[in-house]
Amino acid sequence: MPTNAPSAALADATASDGALRRFLHGLPGIDPVGLEARAASLGTRSIKTSAKAYAIDLAISMIDLTTLEGADTPGKVRALAAKAVNPDPTDRTTPHTAAVCVYPDMVATAKEVLKGSDVKVASVATAFPAGRAALAVKLADVRDAIAAGADEIDMVIDRGAFLAGHYLKVYEEIAAVRAECGDKARLKVIFETGELSTYDNIRRASWLGMMAGADFIKTSTGKVAVNATPANTLVLLEAVRDFRAQTGTQVGVKPAGGIRNTKEAIKFLVLVNETVGEGWLDNHWFRFGASSLLNDLLMQRQKLATGRYSGPDYVTVD
Repeated sequence: MPTNAPSAALADATASDGALRRFLHGLPGIDPVGLEARAASLGTRSIKTSAKAYAIDLAISMIDLTTLEGADTPGKVRALAAKAVNPDPTDRTTPHTAAVCVYPDMVATAKEVLKGSDVKVASVATAFPAGRAALAVKLADVRDAIAAGADEIDMVIDRGAFLAGHYLKVYEEIAAVRAECGDKARLKVIFETGELSTYDNIRRASWLGMMAGADFIKTSTGKVAVNATPANTLVLLEAVRDFRAQTGTQVGVKPAGGIRNTKEAIKFLVLVNETVGEGWLDNHWFRFGASSLLNDLLMQRQKLATGRYSGPDYVTVD
């Protein structure tokens, strides 16, 4: 499993806090009105029936089926993992989801159910969702998740440090987590875009995460008022496009939180196709962080197959 190391071309930018600040604040500014207009216009693209069927299956295959609640039980995680492997028991042609995302203490439970399948186990770590803990605690969190069998780690950045301009601290924490993951787990870096205030900050965080070795950059925890939107996801997509152009390294994108129905999911897939191209239309490079999205995709899939809308009782309750 390859890991992303900081690009040699960007090494000088991470030599000091001042150098990193100059680099990040030297990135092109974002016109909020123009960005939101482009994101909205791409969302108006019409998707015909055959393309819609393909898009639904693709979206299902890109889901990180997620439960991150204090009331999570082993039984709930087992049921969710079983659903990830076989989302629709009445139709075995339904693709499985990309992963199941759980807290570190539930990784072993999910791994047991998923044994022998291609569904990955992702685990949130580094004092999720606030990201406020000592680095040693964060790294211990990561080690525990990987020891339990996590294939992917979803870490959160310290937004307080980022907003205070302590970019090198954030960079070094991401790099330390990347080193802890090694070749055992892919690393997704969560920015909590709803707390970063501006699109310029989201772009800076995106580059910071990629420079530190992120395999994926991710919008949100799903635990704040504003999570994934077409506009903030477009910023991440433009960042990974430009990063690959400059370094040759491809990084994945994961919008998370607030994407609840098929229509919204397809808008995001159009956004991916039009911004970064087909090379990202694969669950190795694009994911949806979601819990309720899968149910709507399954209902819409059934409607395309039978001509009838089955309703919410057609799918299992997560």
